[in-house]
Amino acid sequence: MTNKKTVISVLLCDDHPLVRDGLRSCLELYDNIEVIGEATTGAEALAKAEGLRPDVVLMDINMPELNGLDATEIFAEKYPEIKLLILSMHNNREYISSALRYGARGYVLKDVPSQEVVAAIEAVHLGGTYFSSGVSKILMSYQDSDVEGPLTTREQTILLLLAEGKSNKHVALELDISVRTVETHRKNIKRKLDISSTAGLTRYAIENGLLSR
Repeated sequence: MTNKKTVISVLLCDDHPLVRDGLRSCLELYDNIEVIGEATTGAEALAKAEGLRPDVVLMDINMPELNGLDATEIFAEKYPEIKLLILSMHNNREYISSALRYGARGYVLKDVPSQEVVAAIEAVHLGGTYFSSGVSKILMSYQDSDVEGPLTTREQTILLLLAEGKSNKHVALELDISVRTVETHRKNIKRKLDISSTAGLTRYAIENGLLSR
């Protein structure tokens, strides 16, 4: 009988070379972790993930071109089997709540020891969640009203395309996602905005400056 795969493949995404070098050096000390690639932007991480298909992506937030939060949302949409773990210096509620809404499975602060980063990787790989102690305290203070929040960046993009009169199929082709994914986004957008029709979505987009008349 062959044993199940125990080594967790990880893609590092951070625009600071010293941070990536430090993470790689720390993670390579653990036999069950394999760093299979590095990226300096969210866009590069998405491109590399298509071929590498890592188990876990360790994602920074502040990066050029495509930030970590927006990249996380696209990862959750295109590669739902890949677990996203945010590693950031930011411990404010806005970043943490956005990361959760965008699809991150965990949020770890950069000042934690390497053992905790490994514990977080192992937890999200197994399908769980992980939040470092400083993040957990902030999560404990959440109110129900914080959970829904405004539209994500991806939802705003899809709203704009729908408001322009494009069909679910055309939106799917333009964003390189499935029609079913577009339908799910459309349903979530309507629920969040309490709008039931495409005309209502168009009116909302115009009134909020997303679409010119």
